Amino acid sequence: MGLAALASPAGKSKAAAQTAWHALGAASACAALSVDAATGLSASEAAQRLSQHGPNQLAERTPRHLARRLLDQFSDFMVVVLIVAGVIAGLIGEPQDTIAIIVIVLLNGLIGFVQELRADRAMAALKRLAAVHAQVWRGGERVHVASAELVPGDIVALEAGNVVAADLRLLGGAQLRIDESALTGESVPVDKDGAQLVDGDAGVADRINMAYKGTTVTHGRARGVVVATGMTTELGKIAALLAGDGRQRTPLQRRLADLGRRLALSVIAICGVIFAAGLIRGEPPLLMLLTAVSLAVAAIPEALPAVVTVLLALGARKLVQQDALIRRLPTVETLGSVTFICSDKTGTLTQNRMQVRELNVAGVAMQAGSAQAGTEPWRSLLAAMLLNNDAHRAAAADVVIGDPTEVALLAAAEDAGLDRADAERACPRVMEWPFDAERKRMTTLHRCGDGFVAYTKGAPEAVIARCTALWLGSEANPADAAAQRQRALATAQRMAGAGLRVLAVAQRQWPASPADASADSVERELVLLGLVGMADPVRPEALAAVRACRSAGIVPVMVTGDHPVTARAIAEQLEILAPGDRLLSGAELATLDDEAFAASVEHVRVYARVVPEQKIRIVRALQARGEFVAMTGDGVNDAPALQRADIGVAMGRGGTDVARESAGLVLLDDNFATIVAAVREGRRILDNIRKFVRYAMTGNAAEIWTIALAPMAGMPIPLLPIHILWINLVTDGLPGIALAAEPAEHGVMRRPPRPSRESIFAHGLWQHIVWVGLLMGGVTLATQAWALTSGSAHWQTMVFTVLTLSQMAHVLAVRSERDSLLTQGLSSNRPLLGAVALTVALQAATIYVPVLQPVFKTQPLTAGELLLCLALSSLTFLAVEAEKALVRRGVLYAGAAARPVRRA
Repeated sequence: MGLAALASPAGKSKAAAQTAWHALGAASACAALSVDAATGLSASEAAQRLSQHGPNQLAERTPRHLARRLLDQFSDFMVVVLIVAGVIAGLIGEPQDTIAIIVIVLLNGLIGFVQELRADRAMAALKRLAAVHAQVWRGGERVHVASAELVPGDIVALEAGNVVAADLRLLGGAQLRIDESALTGESVPVDKDGAQLVDGDAGVADRINMAYKGTTVTHGRARGVVVATGMTTELGKIAALLAGDGRQRTPLQRRLADLGRRLALSVIAICGVIFAAGLIRGEPPLLMLLTAVSLAVAAIPEALPAVVTVLLALGARKLVQQDALIRRLPTVETLGSVTFICSDKTGTLTQNRMQVRELNVAGVAMQAGSAQAGTEPWRSLLAAMLLNNDAHRAAAADVVIGDPTEVALLAAAEDAGLDRADAERACPRVMEWPFDAERKRMTTLHRCGDGFVAYTKGAPEAVIARCTALWLGSEANPADAAAQRQRALATAQRMAGAGLRVLAVAQRQWPASPADASADSVERELVLLGLVGMADPVRPEALAAVRACRSAGIVPVMVTGDHPVTARAIAEQLEILAPGDRLLSGAELATLDDEAFAASVEHVRVYARVVPEQKIRIVRALQARGEFVAMTGDGVNDAPALQRADIGVAMGRGGTDVARESAGLVLLDDNFATIVAAVREGRRILDNIRKFVRYAMTGNAAEIWTIALAPMAGMPIPLLPIHILWINLVTDGLPGIALAAEPAEHGVMRRPPRPSRESIFAHGLWQHIVWVGLLMGGVTLATQAWALTSGSAHWQTMVFTVLTLSQMAHVLAVRSERDSLLTQGLSSNRPLLGAVALTVALQAATIYVPVLQPVFKTQPLTAGELLLCLALSSLTFLAVEAEKALVRRGVLYAGAAARPVRRA
């Protein structure tokens, strides 16, 4: 079936479903899709097909219409009650109250609507950044494209660690195995090849020449042609059967929502008491109903979860600018609790720019690039480095793509005068066994002349153990083999002790193709060609990042597959390994039972020669001690550890799709310093969330105290419903959101991590809410009492103004839990300064703009009265500054000012 059959959008799904791609030969499948398997589609043809077939994406739930989003802002029960009460007020002769209430409710809803849009847009941007990419051939060049841009006919490269981005008909590969458990439920990875299947009715699980969207490549490599995308894939057919709202709230949102429900019950009870007390005093029932409902709407922090979402989303956007991509929003709020960072070495603590520094044959060392490199036995070693190598040059000849180790090997061989194309023509590759963490070896089989030769490279202990002849040209001598192996291993250890990463390279020859083409059989009776020592210099910023971890009470731990001697040299250079700390090898870890390991895990700072599966054990042992663990990884086998860790950190450049899908944080630059920067940003975000809670709930408490205590003091209700709603609108809006822009506090990385289960109200926050709320309420009531005693006709306007401006004074003071505003500087958060200025201007408008006076029931204050209001409002600022001074001295909220940092 040709592409023409798929041309119309209406017919493409049906056509794709009817085509039994697994029953077609590879050439026939490519012909049906009008594509050359060698060069792929042209860019123009790919663009045309993308417009015909649409993006390669699963259909998502239909987003709520903008009108529905806006209406949802008014679905809260208390808001509905308030609107009904306002309508009743209009019906009995108070239309201005109705208009004012409706306008303020609309403004509140509009602010909530805008906040939700901002959060959704921020998350959509993050989702686009986290999109899976695929390697395809376009116009004969191998390029990376977003998986959403794949179209039928694209030729796609698959490698271990890739998530298959579309349904593919495989064209051939090497040792390809795919985990299809997400699609078929089969728990064991399936061996795949490009052979044609005779059975056209074979089920999905039996189609060994197909790779399906959403499955994972666990081993080997292959090429395939895209036969279905988006909802026409097998995964898309399943997705079509599913529906529902996939939105999830973060743990902090859930805690705050639960808090809101509890507070709602308390506030409703208080409002009921206020309503009853007003009736007993003879106040008009409608006025008391509006007052009670308005106070309930203002006091219940129903906006907290939405505001927290905005803060987290904006924080995640800022982290992207620092090369840290948040894949799951809860990761932002948990970054501040990290106590251990278990990091890979290569590429994360080091530059991942390997260079061959030393070649060693039969104990004789030679620097890479020496003139002797083109002579034997060095030439045989260099040829093996060139042929047992998957690094390749891109379209630009000066750009080499591949694993950094293999890039270094290729560069060293070419610098010695060997030519890759000539070597491959003389000895073409016919089979390969890719590197895996268990074997610690990679082998390729080549036809050289009339015979065959296998080249093996890998960890010295894994390769040398399988050598029967040590060094090229030596005879196999079983009696002396053990001693020779020890000498070779000693040479490797000496090189590693100099900070080099060491690979052993060996070969085996056959007169004909080996009968048993398994890795275990081929990788026997090897002849050692030599040792290759490479250096990967540490990142310049890594040492400062490690020191920052220590000052923040975070323990940095190196977890690497490198030789223990190499790992120790790098760890000591970076100050990760200090006197008294332990280095544990993977072999030693395997001999420890869980109890023995648990007793020593706190003191281990370097794990060397570990396999990825042991990372899970490290994470579990640390978590059992109550630690909050961030674990880095980049390979397929790292995924379980990344999922198990409190924060999984995947590599964005060198990592696999599987690792990135399993992680909550992706390092776009693969840099350890970026993890530390992300922790710093996470602490800032959590601090700012606490500041918003401190500010908003203190203001709510002040309003409750003011309304509740006035009748008890024998005074009339101090505020009208319109006043309460206005205060709620202007104080919880822009000033609260502007706290998201607050920079990190001084010394944010010189304090220990916050315990993950610590209440957001810890370290004096709830005490602050109670006493500062009572203070603001007391000052407001004192204003009312003075104005009534002096006979001022403006007493209610003064009360209204003092309570509003007190909250502005409060938001300026709570910008830090410890530092004074003078230390921070007014201009360090310009958005907040602007929000406060705007709020003050709006408050002045309600007092002095004639058209607004009847709406808000205000009278213009005299200069003296206004100055008095400003002076009384500033008492809140002075009181909070005094509180912070006591915190700095350790008098208040013990532990909040300078909690001790443990030794890292």
